[in-house]
Amino acid sequence: MTKNESTALPRIFLIRHGDTDWSDSHQHTGHTDIPLNIKGETHARELSSRLEGESFTRVFTSPLSRARRTCELSGFSEHAEIDSDLIEWDYGDYEGLRSDEIHRIRPDWELFRDGAPHGESPEQAASRADRFLNKVRGIEGTIAAFSSGHIIRMIGARWLNLPPETGRFFYTATASISIIGYEHNRDQPVLLLWNSTA
Repeated sequence: MTKNESTALPRIFLIRHGDTDWSDSHQHTGHTDIPLNIKGETHARELSSRLEGESFTRVFTSPLSRARRTCELSGFSEHAEIDSDLIEWDYGDYEGLRSDEIHRIRPDWELFRDGAPHGESPEQAASRADRFLNKVRGIEGTIAAFSSGHIIRMIGARWLNLPPETGRFFYTATASISIIGYEHNRDQPVLLLWNSTA
């Protein structure tokens, strides 16, 4: 191991699952366990070449099958650990609805400000993001986390110590890779890459 490798600051790869029928139709998919569709499986396999050369100290995945399958098809499931804090936002009464359908009921609704009735509040989702980040901050090396769009956005916001409502600005596409880490030291959290689908 070289000096640079031994002193390298940790990085966390946040990998959103591949496409599902509900992500394609823009339905809010929280805890409903929708599988990857054919396009999603193809995009998940393509992640293996996009992540080629990366060596992960630990790999975590949401318990939902769309994240676990993405982890598997990208080639990182052998030592993957299930982490319930990576499960997608609980949308409660809005599960399965599109944003335009929700806005007919509540025109000014914004998930990261208002949460979901009978689901999670932004503070509850932020608390899960914080728990996950507190866990991985103590791990040396590079980490992979396979999860879903809105909770990844919350993790990005909380990594930067931003309030929960700012998660709305951290868009992630299906099968995207985002990387959080540090600039010069552990007191300087930064986004190293966001929403890469190249």
